[in-house]
Amino acid sequence: MEQDPLLMTNREKFIEENKDFIYKITCNVCKRKLQWQNDDELSIALIAFNKACDIYNQNKGAFLPYAKVIIKNALIDYFRKSKNTPHLAFSTEEEAFDYIDSRNSLIEFEKQQENLRRAEEISYFSMELSRYKLTLDDLVEASPSHLDTRNTILNIAFRCSKEESILKYIIEKKKLPIKEIMLFTSMSRKFLEKWRKYILVLILILSSDDYPYIRSYFNIKVGENHE
Repeated sequence: MEQDPLLMTNREKFIEENKDFIYKITCNVCKRKLQWQNDDELSIALIAFNKACDIYNQNKGAFLPYAKVIIKNALIDYFRKSKNTPHLAFSTEEEAFDYIDSRNSLIEFEKQQENLRRAEEISYFSMELSRYKLTLDDLVEASPSHLDTRNTILNIAFRCSKEESILKYIIEKKKLPIKEIMLFTSMSRKFLEKWRKYILVLILILSSDDYPYIRSYFNIKVGENHE
């Protein structure tokens, strides 16, 4: 069973055990035999393998195929930047497409990682909303239809998200301090009561660094004047 580099206790031992794998991949890319003592390509490959250990997510498949992609891409980037390296050519059309497939696989992997983080963020936010007896459906239903109203609420929420006493009340009571926000923003009770769910949700989003994807979804530009 393949060892998980994220859980291994000895990174150097893990790399040493996989030096044959690294060597074969590197020689295949370079189309010649290499020597550990003399060829920079093997050093580049070792660095790339170590990087793969750092950024690999075990939930996304086997490690070695992923490391192979990282090594190949690192070597080709090295060839492109090196002035002393002769022109690099694929020996067959199949290998050219293999490189393209490898690059596309890495891009797809990164997209999957981003989608996973986005899903985790939404799940975490849903859990937080449940503590306030709210759901994402409530947010949709409570959303004002007019842009001017949304911008007004956004600025109220932004100001409140920076006010420690208001945040403390929300965290402890799990609801908005309507009276305090009336004094703080000069908005009417009727307006604040009508949009309290939407205001509360926006304050939760704006007062935390845990929701970058949700902010992006709402197109929230913190600190800008929307009036």
